[in-house]
Amino acid sequence: MKIRKFVFNQIEENTFVVYDEETKEASIIDCGAFYPEEKEELEKFISENGLVLKHLLNTHLHLDHAFGNQFIFDTYGIAPEYHLLEEKLMPGFQKQALAFGMKMEDSNYGAARYLDEGDTVTFGTIVLDVICISGHSPAGLCFYSKEDEILFSGDVLFQGSIGRSDLWGGNHQSLVNGIKSKLLTLPENTIVYPGHGGKTTIKNEKLYNPYLK
Repeated sequence: MKIRKFVFNQIEENTFVVYDEETKEASIIDCGAFYPEEKEELEKFISENGLVLKHLLNTHLHLDHAFGNQFIFDTYGIAPEYHLLEEKLMPGFQKQALAFGMKMEDSNYGAARYLDEGDTVTFGTIVLDVICISGHSPAGLCFYSKEDEILFSGDVLFQGSIGRSDLWGGNHQSLVNGIKSKLLTLPENTIVYPGHGGKTTIKNEKLYNPYLK
C-alpha cells in the first residue's frame, strides 16, 4: 500500500490518495480540495502516477472533508461512499457552508454506495475494513487495513486528541466509547492517519491520549 497525503483547504484537512503500486488502482479518502490549485495538484498526482481511481471514500460529511467531492465526480465520474446516516442526519453542504459564513453549492450526485460497520472496500490488492464510530458526526467511518496495520481515522481519533462533539450529530461519550471499544483494541503497532495533523499509533494513543484515560 502506498499513501500520499495532501493538506487542503483553509481548515488544513488531510486528503489521502491510497493506491496499489502493482495494479495502480487507487482510492481517495476525504477529498478536501477547495482551491483551484489544490484540485490541479491532486489531478496532476493521479495522472503522473498513472493511477486508476476506483473509490472516493468519505469518513464523514463535514464540509472540510468533502469540498472536493463534486470535483472528483465531475473529473472522474466517481461518486462518494459514506454512511447513510451522514446524509440523513446532517445538513447539506450549502447549509453547512452558510453556518460557517461560506458559500457552496449542494452536490448533484447520489452516493455510489452506502457503507456500514463490517463492510469492506477493495481496490487492487488492498482491502479496507469499515469501522463505524458515532460521536463526532452521526456515523463516522474509519478505514482499516489489517494486512498493513494502517488505520484512516477521519476526525474520530487524532494524535493526542479526539474529534469535537459539538457539531451536528455529536456525542462525546459515544465517541469515547467507540474509540476505546473499536480502535484501541487494534494491534498497537497500527499506524493511524487522522483527518487533521500528523500520524500516530494505537500504542501512543493508548498510553498518552488524555481524552482516553
